[in-house]
Amino acid sequence: MLASTELALYRRLAREQASCRTPSLVAAVVRDGNLVWSGARGRVGSARPDDDTQYRLGSITKTMIATAVLRLRDEGRLELTDPIEKHLPGTAFATATVAQLLSHTSGLTSESPGLWWERTPGADWAALVASLDKDATKLRPGFKFHYSNVGFGVLGELVASHRDRPWFDVVRDEILTPLGMSRTTPHPSGAHAEGFAVHPFADVLLPEPSPDAGAMAPAGQLWSTVKDLGRWTSFLGGHTGGVLSEDTVAEMRTMNTVDDTEVWTTGFGLGVMVVRYEGRHLAGHTGSMPGFLAASLVDPATGTGALCLTNATSGVGITQLTLDLLTMTDDLEPALPDEWQPSTVDADLLALTGLWHWGPTPYHLRVLGSDVLSLDPTSGSGRASRFRRTGADTWVGLDGYYTGETLTVGRDAAGVANHLDLATFIFTRTPYDPAAPVPGGVDEAGWR
Repeated sequence: MLASTELALYRRLAREQASCRTPSLVAAVVRDGNLVWSGARGRVGSARPDDDTQYRLGSITKTMIATAVLRLRDEGRLELTDPIEKHLPGTAFATATVAQLLSHTSGLTSESPGLWWERTPGADWAALVASLDKDATKLRPGFKFHYSNVGFGVLGELVASHRDRPWFDVVRDEILTPLGMSRTTPHPSGAHAEGFAVHPFADVLLPEPSPDAGAMAPAGQLWSTVKDLGRWTSFLGGHTGGVLSEDTVAEMRTMNTVDDTEVWTTGFGLGVMVVRYEGRHLAGHTGSMPGFLAASLVDPATGTGALCLTNATSGVGITQLTLDLLTMTDDLEPALPDEWQPSTVDADLLALTGLWHWGPTPYHLRVLGSDVLSLDPTSGSGRASRFRRTGADTWVGLDGYYTGETLTVGRDAAGVANHLDLATFIFTRTPYDPAAPVPGGVDEAGWR
């Protein structure tokens, strides 16, 4: 990156560390799968932290649990619509679905019963599930967003039960190792920061505990480094390394529910936080445990992401700092678009392009690459969608109003495409073409 950009990023980092009085603060920017800048302020012990110094991730752990769950789904071992009873029988929250647990809409209590789980040693799954009686469901499943750490304790057990081994072993072997994230661990190992609370009215510190959370560990146990978290940020941006398909990661980033406690800017997909900021749609997660704050966000549209880690319980604007580093990078060094190059398009596909009409409303059909079509109103946004080929004359909607719906190309006796059937709506080459099967027919007298 340009020296001027690096200085601007470092100044923003330094200002946050000094004004918020945090013992140490590290941050980084990723682009197109690569760590392109990192910086550190403060001290861990007597030394400056670096890209290999561990900090606790807190709830960023949840995104890795979600990835393990989606791997099970992609293997056909479960469906997101399955009630949890199908996989973990005998709970008091049997009707909550896997998808609801992932998106914080299960209605489960936010915290586990008993002592403050983040500061006390955790019990095993048997003890946790025994403590969750019918009163642990606070809201009707599916009713609304209600953040639940407990829900991810449940999902961790779901992963462990399907793989017949502890959840972290699954995450390590199936996710971390393939991505080269060897410094992401359930407990600190090697160089690491100690967690502190900073006194609100004096420049003194209080060490915070970091016990093993037991069955609640999938909600926030893991420790990691700038280098490893940079790789994870890139993963959520689409550089999946084969751990998941790009389509599945995009599904994880798709908004399922919004946090409507205020005018909403934040919501959740499947284990992933979704943030709207200055016209961007970002994905990632924040994390908070006693002594630590963390954040990781990526813009899949530009390939730019940012992350921050600090060893203070509170007081640091970790999310805003991450947003600022990301947007500053793209503002100061905007990424260049890929060069346009011509491609090969089959003649039958090329023949589908051009003007189509939904009733009297004109649309343009375009080819994107080798197997994707876009159908867009000629003016305004309207019901614009992209479609991926599923058969000789069938396509499935990828986004917009027609997500998941089937587009079928209809042909006349000569094999010429004369209409598109899209979720029962008929598109024709001319408005209400009488030669096409327009529902309700076309007035025989025609336009007048």
